[in-house]
Formats: sequence, C-alpha cells, structure tokens
Amino acid sequence: SAPVETNGIVYVGAGFTLYALSATSGALLWQYSTGNFVGGPAVSGGAVYISSADLNVYALNASTGALLWTYQTVEGIVPATPTVADGMVFVGSWDKNVYALNAKTGTLVWRYTTGRSVISTPAVANGVVYFGSQDNNIYALNASTGSLVWQFTTGSFVDSPPTVVNDVVYAGSWDKNIYALNANNGALLWQYETDSIVRTSTAVLDGIAYVASDGGFVYALHAYNGSLLWTYNSGSGDDGFSPSSVSAADGVVYGGFQNGNICALRATNGSLLWQYTTGNAVSSTPAIVNGMVYAGSWDNNAYAFGLAGRNEARRPDIRALHSNLNVAPSKPAADGHGRY
Repeated sequence: SAPVETNGIVYVGAGFTLYALSATSGALLWQYSTGNFVGGPAVSGGAVYISSADLNVYALNASTGALLWTYQTVEGIVPATPTVADGMVFVGSWDKNVYALNAKTGTLVWRYTTGRSVISTPAVANGVVYFGSQDNNIYALNASTGSLVWQFTTGSFVDSPPTVVNDVVYAGSWDKNIYALNANNGALLWQYETDSIVRTSTAVLDGIAYVASDGGFVYALHAYNGSLLWTYNSGSGDDGFSPSSVSAADGVVYGGFQNGNICALRATNGSLLWQYTTGNAVSSTPAIVNGMVYAGSWDNNAYAFGLAGRNEARRPDIRALHSNLNVAPSKPAADGHGRY
C-alpha cells in the first residue's frame, strides 16, 4: 500500500498486516493482522483506518494498534484506501457499494450502490465525495446523505482515485483517458488519451497535472486545458501491473514502476534526477513528508529516502529500511480481469 506518515510514525499495509514503523529508523512499533489482504491506511484524529478483503473495515488506535471498532460489509471490501473527512470514513467495496461510516463508532451512515465493484479511493471536497466505479462512471455524492449530485460516463472501468483541485476533478479510466471534470456539475472540461490504461491518481502542482499509465509513462499536462507538456518513459512497459500513482512536491515528481525503480523527476521537464532500484515492482505511491520520501515494494520492503535538497532533489541517502514484511506473493494476484 501507499505509506502514510503522521506524528513520526509511518503506517503501511503489506499482505494481511498493517505495520507501524518509526519514521526516522524504520523500527517496528506495532503491527495488526486481519483475515485477508489489507489496503492503504488513512490516519485521522488519533485513529488509523484500513479496509481488508476479509470483508471488514477496521479502526485502530494510531499509537498502539489497539482495535477501536470493525464494520462488516455486505460482500467484500477491496483492499483499497479509505478516506476520512468530516467525521466519516468513506470506502468502496467489491459488493458495488460505497460506504460512509461514523469515524468514531463505525456505525453505518449511508451506502450508495453502483453498477459494479468500487476499487477507487474516494476524494472529499466541499461536502461532496467523488469516486469511480467499474460500471464506467465517475460519481459525485452528497457526503452527508449519499444522494447523487452527478455522474459522468467514461469508456471503461474507473479504478483511478479522483483528485479534486480548484473545483476540477481529475480521474483516469481503463479507456486510456485522463478526464478533467467540473467538480460542481460533472461537465467535461478536457480529456487526454495516453498510451495505456490509467488506474493511478493524478497529482496537481503549480497548474500542472501529473499522472502515470500502465504503460510505465508519466504524463505532465496543463491542468486547465489538458495540453501535453512532457512525458517520461520509465522503460518498464505494460505488463498488466499498474505503477504507483505519482506524488509531486517542491518541484519534483516521484513515482514507482513495474521494473522496480523509484524515480525522482524534475517537474518542469521530466528529466531524471535520481532513481533507486528495488527488488520487485513498485505500485506503492510515494509519500513525501518533511523532506523524506516513503514507499513500498513487492520485494517485501518499505523504504525511506532522506533528500539532500528539497527544491530540487539530489541523489538520496537511504535513511531507514524495514525489511521482511512477510508479503506472501512475489507479485500481486490477478484482479479478476486478467490484470495484476
């Protein structure tokens, strides 16, 4: 999963287990295991929230890992990342639903049923929750009631977590396009066709939208009209395994790829600043916090890089490495559609 760093602790899901690591040393602070694969964590108000393929959503004490509550879904939670906002936890499921749960108690506030599974991590902005579904639609719902505000139909599955910036919703689709929609009414502002499926989220920085495709390319697009500024080819190709979503900060774009590389690119032109090669594919979105970059790899390791310069990243020193997280597969299992 994508790591999350809060108050000196890095939370990362691997296999059936959520790990809490020291942000400075990588030392294991605590771990909590569920009955099946876990997704990425969300941290808020002293609690860490995860979903699991064992059908449950979990809330844990962020300091100790003690269980606060669980909520069981109808059929099966995708190990996807929940989103916490306005006192609620929003999470999608294989059972076609998006759930809104009370963050303190885990009680159901509402659920909304789409036409197919919901793998997309929701985004919440201005009282509206946005997400994609494998019924080909991007949805906007009232976050308090779950009522439909609008929906937009793409040409295929939408697994991409939406990003909402300046009243624009950015999301990718299996139809190879990146879409920019008006956040208030779902009207199409622009779309850009990439080389391959887009299942990753979009990072927006200084008026530029950055996104990675299954083909291992990173695209930099003008955030307001979708015009192409540059592309970066990671050389990993499309092997049916999605790269990480990219992250952007301080003039640098970070991403992980199917060939095991974690890369730092100059945001203005996509030139490679540095890369580090792990032992397996990287689908874990890098987290950038306080001059550190955290990421995970299918080689069973979580990595932390300390950057010498924040405005333009230089070759990093590895500050911390927590090894042997005991992930069972050497590569993720197929998602039911012949892809990984």
